[in-house]
Amino acid sequence: MKGFAVGDIVGRKSYNLDIYFKITSLEKGPDGRTIARLKGLHMRLCATAPVDDLVKIDPADLVNYLREQARENSEHLRRIFIRREKVRQFALERGARKEDKEKKPGNFGAGSNANGIYGFDVPGSVLHIDGDSDYLELCLTTYKRLSIPAHGYSIEEKKQPEVVEELLHKHTPDLLVLTGHDGFIKGKEDYTDIENYYSSKYFVEAVKAARRYEKSMDDLVIFAGACQSHYEAILAAGANFASSPQRVMIHAYDPVFVVEKIAYTSIFDPVSIREVISDTITGFSGIGGVETRGKFRLGLPTSPY
Repeated sequence: MKGFAVGDIVGRKSYNLDIYFKITSLEKGPDGRTIARLKGLHMRLCATAPVDDLVKIDPADLVNYLREQARENSEHLRRIFIRREKVRQFALERGARKEDKEKKPGNFGAGSNANGIYGFDVPGSVLHIDGDSDYLELCLTTYKRLSIPAHGYSIEEKKQPEVVEELLHKHTPDLLVLTGHDGFIKGKEDYTDIENYYSSKYFVEAVKAARRYEKSMDDLVIFAGACQSHYEAILAAGANFASSPQRVMIHAYDPVFVVEKIAYTSIFDPVSIREVISDTITGFSGIGGVETRGKFRLGLPTSPY
């Protein structure tokens, strides 16, 4: 174990350092080799590797990586805010009464339409249950930046089916996120067998439990899954959106970007699946879903008090 410690940021030589990992534990394998348990910094992936396959990431390279991750996230947020403002102006026009629209336009500033009608946003609320506390913190910070009301709990994947109904009763959210870590077990070959995945069966059972609480896929919108999850089984259990159609890794922020689109799409409108997936980092290889209605409500007018 000399040379590596829990918390070190490393890459795998056998994979050309394609993903940056944090070492979560070190232990002796059956053959006496030291094995490291790893989790991706931003990819929802757990893995194991012998330490002789690991390379410590140079601090300068890590800084550049983190800077690039922050830049990509900020660019996603910028596009979201631009799109959201366009949609909001349309909603204000739709929500205003005819006589209000006939008033002479003036300079009413931000928060109103061209006719001076001020409105307030009521986005969908979120309950996010995540098997990884670091990823959960990243997501909760991003929900806050996106003005999405959210409650978050760090609960390991196998325990999520046991707690989800209780937490749904406690928070009565519009959207539920069930995620954490997953993966197709090395050495297995049948991608249709849910037993060949680390956590997919837990996500399936958690989705089923959530559907016992609320059957309607419009009243409770569910995203579930992580890296390489059994996409078909999770959707069949009742999720609106899931990972991973092509059994690829997904990004830690992908669930947030799916949720944001739904939370800020009007209740009058179906969510464009293509737009939802296009707003994620991973795209169609990692995320998919079924037709779903939005959860956003516009309030009129804004009270002066």
